[in-house]
Amino acid sequence: MEDRIGHFLQFMSSEKGASENTIAAYRNDLTQFQTFLSTLNLNGNPTDWRRVSTDAVVSYVLDLKQRRYAEASVARKVAAVKSFFQFLQAEGTIQRNPTESLESPRVGKTLPKPLSVQEVDELLEQPAKRRTPEALRDRAMLELLYATGLRVTELVSLNLDSISMDPHHPSARCLGKGAKERSIPIHEQALRALVAYLNEGRGRLVKNKKERALFVNRRGERLTRQGFWLILKQYARQAGLQGTVTPHSLRHSFATHMLRGGAPLRNVQELLGHANISTTQVYTQITDEHVRRVYEQAHPRAK
Repeated sequence: MEDRIGHFLQFMSSEKGASENTIAAYRNDLTQFQTFLSTLNLNGNPTDWRRVSTDAVVSYVLDLKQRRYAEASVARKVAAVKSFFQFLQAEGTIQRNPTESLESPRVGKTLPKPLSVQEVDELLEQPAKRRTPEALRDRAMLELLYATGLRVTELVSLNLDSISMDPHHPSARCLGKGAKERSIPIHEQALRALVAYLNEGRGRLVKNKKERALFVNRRGERLTRQGFWLILKQYARQAGLQGTVTPHSLRHSFATHMLRGGAPLRNVQELLGHANISTTQVYTQITDEHVRRVYEQAHPRAK
């Protein structure tokens, strides 16, 4: 049969504006599902989606759970399968959707754990201890990430012309999920780190003068998400930070510290690039907890 998965991914990209990361996740999840179906021997034709039953999908979910996939991973894989069959039904490939009566696994929302202001300061000071091109780049990246709340994919996708050096309104322009563009202010300290990197660091890393990526690796090519992840882990270890510090940790910290500082929820939603304010509201729970702890520590009758 035709490659229906390929058609679905093309639809998600061109019609729904799904990001490259989302497309890659859908591809992996649906390929895994297809491989599982081949073990069921569906009349010798695992790619005939018309023959897939609800029982087959349920068996797949049970298999994932038996293999001890995390709840969030199972939920994502089931969501991918459900979206795929909805697509097949909409285009007339199948008459009946085998996932129609299948409930999506419930995943408890885990609150992000932000770093404290002191921990962020300690992290950002690590690359400042050296003046190598890489250290200048790393300081600029960490400062920018915490100053703007960018996703790591948005950070490494920045080009030279994504940054406005207007002394009155410095900002970063990025493309978020669904190819939605937004402009985010940059505070003075982050701007200074960027200027230092551009003046003293980037030119010593770039090999091709036509390279437009803002942040480059030692080969002079655009830095990858994985490359940034390794850099962050190194500095988190040097700073002696407890627990796992991820690129999202700085995004979480940005949002939480902004709300604790009195920023309106709507403004933080715009800065983060959240389509729905309900996504941003998870941070209000963190600030509520913070206020409760301060109250209990400060009020003489709350102890």
